[in-house]
Amino acid sequence: MGRDRAGRALRVSSHPEIDRVVLSVWQGSTCVATFRLASADVPDLVRALTAALVDGDGCGAADAEDVHDRAC
Repeated sequence: MGRDRAGRALRVSSHPEIDRVVLSVWQGSTCVATFRLASADVPDLVRALTAALVDGDGCGAADAEDVHDRAC
């Protein structure tokens, strides 16, 4: 889906059999983190990501590499 400067990549996989969407962070060929999101929560995540692109609060608009694992 995308890579940061450290070479980590975000992947998204759908698992309808367990009603989850899995977000995984990969470093090369190694999965280093996952988050199992309930399918019902996907629209909220999409809204949050969209809002982060247009918000002027400096948090969502920042370059992800500059924020480097910082939560807003």
